[in-house]
Amino acid sequence: MKQYEFLPLGVVNEPYRQAIQSKIDSVLDKGWYLNGEFGKQVEAQLSSLTKMPWAVACSNGLDALRLIFRGYKELGVMRDGDEVIVQANTYIASVLAISDNGLRPVLVDADIDTLNMDFSKIEERITERTRAIMVVHLYGAPCWSDSLAGIARKHNLKIVEDNAQAIGATTTSRGAAPPSRGLNGTGITGGLGDAAAFSFYPTKNVGAMGDAGAVTTNDEALADAVRALANYGSDRRYHNIYQGLNCRMDELQAAVLSVKLQHLADISGARRRNAAVYDREIVNPLLRKPKMLSGNVWHQYVVLVADGRRDEFRKFLSDNGVPTDVHYAVPPHLQPCYAGLADSALPVAERIAAECVSIPIAEHLTETDISEISEIINVFR
Repeated sequence: MKQYEFLPLGVVNEPYRQAIQSKIDSVLDKGWYLNGEFGKQVEAQLSSLTKMPWAVACSNGLDALRLIFRGYKELGVMRDGDEVIVQANTYIASVLAISDNGLRPVLVDADIDTLNMDFSKIEERITERTRAIMVVHLYGAPCWSDSLAGIARKHNLKIVEDNAQAIGATTTSRGAAPPSRGLNGTGITGGLGDAAAFSFYPTKNVGAMGDAGAVTTNDEALADAVRALANYGSDRRYHNIYQGLNCRMDELQAAVLSVKLQHLADISGARRRNAAVYDREIVNPLLRKPKMLSGNVWHQYVVLVADGRRDEFRKFLSDNGVPTDVHYAVPPHLQPCYAGLADSALPVAERIAAECVSIPIAEHLTETDISEISEIINVFR
């Protein structure tokens, strides 16, 4: 029986091995491991990609989010007890970054069609303490609409993007949804709002060989604050303007990313091709397939399995050589550390958590692989 792999990182990174090895050798030869030329190169690549004027490399995606909110606090835009609206079915890191900064996460339920934030439920959650909306481009799908931007303008709110899963996703061509270019006219995630956080965790579409992250923004003051905060609060050597952190991207990870970012279009294209095959060939009525948005970069391909049959479905696929995963089985408000966080019903987020299954989508899989997996899925009853 053929065995498929969900995300074999060695195989995924093999096409870039020689180029990456050359860059790593360069780092070793120079003996400069932090705040070096490869970190600056990654920042320039991200600024070019997102069309945002400022990019700051950092240690990981969670720290990128933490630094954004800490930066806004240092600039006086936010203060302890202020509220940030965020979707309820996100990965817990989105919420951790808010509460870690003494801010209050306010959860908005998800949209069952997009598996992203339900924009129609935002305004009812806004109070006099609301300072920002965090949009999470979950599973690689851009979470954006002009109505969202209008709400932010109306209430003078910042829009912070959690772009950990959707590097390169676009909003200018979205199938049945109207195209939008965001606040900055860029039409690409990481450049839609006021600031954005990136993750380069190894399993991301563009992954490092360790951990790494970045911030992009349209605000020079925020960029300066984030850069200083990530370097012990220092704006120059031995001059600390903030009580900062140590959240820098090391040069080895930056070297890896400087190579892989050059191949983003190919990575996204392969995943879009695989998603299109799934959409065409999966015809099992027991599953709810994700909505096909042309700008999606398909970090995950997530189906919903109803009637409490998720475990049965996963076992069936495993028995037939197809690995699966669950993103995410427990929403943040049902985690012990956030007991009591939800002050309203979140039925869609809880339904997604109970029914979601991620099936293989990564670029190492061929169209033939995807067709074969689709045939196996269609047999499940």
